Amino acid sequence: MNKLNILYEDNHIIVVVKPFNIPVQEDSSKDIDMLTIIKDYIKEKYNKPGNVYLGLVHRLDRPASGVMVFAKTSKAASRLSDQIRKNEVKKTYLAIVHGNIKEKDTLVNYISKDSKTNSSFIDNKNGKESILSYNRLKYEKENDLSLVKVDLKTGRHHQIRLQMSNINHPLYGDQRYGIQDKKQLALFAYKLEFIHPVTKEKLTFSHLPEYIGVWKLLEGVEL
Repeated sequence: MNKLNILYEDNHIIVVVKPFNIPVQEDSSKDIDMLTIIKDYIKEKYNKPGNVYLGLVHRLDRPASGVMVFAKTSKAASRLSDQIRKNEVKKTYLAIVHGNIKEKDTLVNYISKDSKTNSSFIDNKNGKESILSYNRLKYEKENDLSLVKVDLKTGRHHQIRLQMSNINHPLYGDQRYGIQDKKQLALFAYKLEFIHPVTKEKLTFSHLPEYIGVWKLLEGVEL
């Protein structure tokens, strides 16, 4: 069984770190996915017969990694989904982009999704409002890369990747909206804040990627 990195678990929710390149749910590749991995873990740990319920309340791109919450009951799933719909769940990401990006900015675009190609595009006429704010944490001149912290205000499909590409600072390793160089996408969901669906307690979970490869840029950075 795949090793799960569990940050928190109770009877209602489970918070885990999704590794890079594992889909959140089954896709056309039929590769092992997070839903299946967590269901297998619950089934084994609690010796549950039959199908295990696990609610998917938000997504993370397959090539990205980071903190995710899943619901263990339909009530928890419904309440968490409601928080997400109302933009009450705070998601903070770390990303590495090409170029010396300006120190901070708020990006507002209108985005639509093309289901046929599973990609998104700027669509000022019919798109949904998409907002993020970012702060540059570090610039590395040698490789012309910037480390940014992104506060996602809306959760559109491929939003960070598309909005950064749109200002000519595509994410490192973004094969779809950036440079097709076969590198690993440098996008990490590092902090997740939400209200517990049952206890109503405010919960905050954070995790950092390993300081290897391009993520060595994190060394010495204060978040």
